[in-house]
Amino acid sequence: MIDRRILLASVASLFGLAAFRWLRVTPARAAEKFEVEKTDAEWRAQLTPQQYEILRQEGTERPGSSPLLKEHRKGIFACAGCDLPLFSSETKFESGTGWPSFYQPLENAVGEHKDRTFGMLRTEIHCRRCGGHLGHVFDDGPKPTGLRYCMDGFALQFHPAAPSST
Repeated sequence: MIDRRILLASVASLFGLAAFRWLRVTPARAAEKFEVEKTDAEWRAQLTPQQYEILRQEGTERPGSSPLLKEHRKGIFACAGCDLPLFSSETKFESGTGWPSFYQPLENAVGEHKDRTFGMLRTEIHCRRCGGHLGHVFDDGPKPTGLRYCMDGFALQFHPAAPSST
């Protein structure tokens, strides 16, 4: 049986870890300069509350909640903040994680930095042009890269390929 002190200490530890996310004054990439820079008020006016939480405050969506998870048409997935093309539909795959996953970004589309939130080390992916948080990359993806870019669908927008004229 669980001792009450152990239970209380465990709960307090979980709250403490979660608090690190909100105690950070600025994201780790705040010192970086990006081509597209806006005030907080401008970002809030442009983005939906969910997009703002993900792109500007490094939040995440509930697994399975993005309509882009089931997007299978040919096209380009772009940043919802600045419309920079990020991923081709050719590199999208079903990872079973509940988030849109890709094995490779477009050239010169994303940046990365080490994310140490919640006591673990991950590689955070952000838009190269506006710095918007997109998700994380893991080394358990398919060939040819072996990478899984696990992206928040609400941080992306989909542009279908133009219909072929043939």
